[in-house]
Amino acid sequence: MKLRRALSVTLAAAFLAGPALAQTWPDRPLRVVVPFAPGGVTDSIGRLAADRLGQRLGQPVVVENRTGANGAIAVEYVVRSRADGYTLLTASASQMVMLPALTQLSFNPPRDIAPISIVGSNPQVLAVSARLGINNLQEFLAYLRANPGQLNYSSGGNGSSNHLAMELLLHRTGLQATHVPYRGGSPAMQAVLSGDVGAYFGNPSDIIPHLGGPAIKVIGVAGPQRMSQLPGVPTIAEQGLDGFQAQTWNGIAAPAGTPPEAIERMGQILSTACEDAAFKTAVERLGAVPVCSTPAQMRAQMEADAPQWRELVQAAGLKLE
Repeated sequence: MKLRRALSVTLAAAFLAGPALAQTWPDRPLRVVVPFAPGGVTDSIGRLAADRLGQRLGQPVVVENRTGANGAIAVEYVVRSRADGYTLLTASASQMVMLPALTQLSFNPPRDIAPISIVGSNPQVLAVSARLGINNLQEFLAYLRANPGQLNYSSGGNGSSNHLAMELLLHRTGLQATHVPYRGGSPAMQAVLSGDVGAYFGNPSDIIPHLGGPAIKVIGVAGPQRMSQLPGVPTIAEQGLDGFQAQTWNGIAAPAGTPPEAIERMGQILSTACEDAAFKTAVERLGAVPVCSTPAQMRAQMEADAPQWRELVQAAGLKLE
């Protein structure tokens, strides 16, 4: 009899947990953990999303930067946190789909992460040194064909989205170039500007400020369509590589097991944020393309992206030690 009564109480508590959460959550500040240092696109989009959530939820949303291990430290910290709706992650394609293809991790994003919203995407942009005299993708490929392995290209580090974007291009075309990794996108971009390397397939935020200058030529965007910030630059696909896309994205996620009511509420706030012209403009100023997805759309994007990067890493023999 006592066991039956205890079981009834437990079932009743579980049944009422959802409505109770909906009425009380959030009743204290939230925090968003960012895998990188302040100032980059991931950090900036995380802060935009945090401000939006704070305004709509009526609670402060504090941003906390936890760097290291290509972002894995922050992700591991979040997935081990209590799944109560108060700890969030500024998630990016780099940690959710690229890094798992390159190395063994203590977490599995599809299993351990609850998607909330992709806020903005970052199609990789191909810039070449003006010294090469190259004006478009076909001329770039012709140069690589005529000089196998002789062109040096920079990236923000081994296994970075910049690195993988160029490797994808080389893999698709069967051409060769030499990778020169740097510690971040800024020094990688500087290497092209100075002429130390011939090309950089990088984040729009690294490249757009130098558009029109004498040192580089921007020759392609690896997204599904042209960027509003670069209307005169055709996509890679437009220039002959059908279906070619290499882009990252940034958004908000939570530990798996976070109450669905919290995920749904935050997802609704962020999925409609791009309807606000000021929010959309703020994302574009970061060199990103506004997305503002639903949780389901973010999960679908993760599932769609993973095979491409996994197959590339295996085919090219890439590995992050």
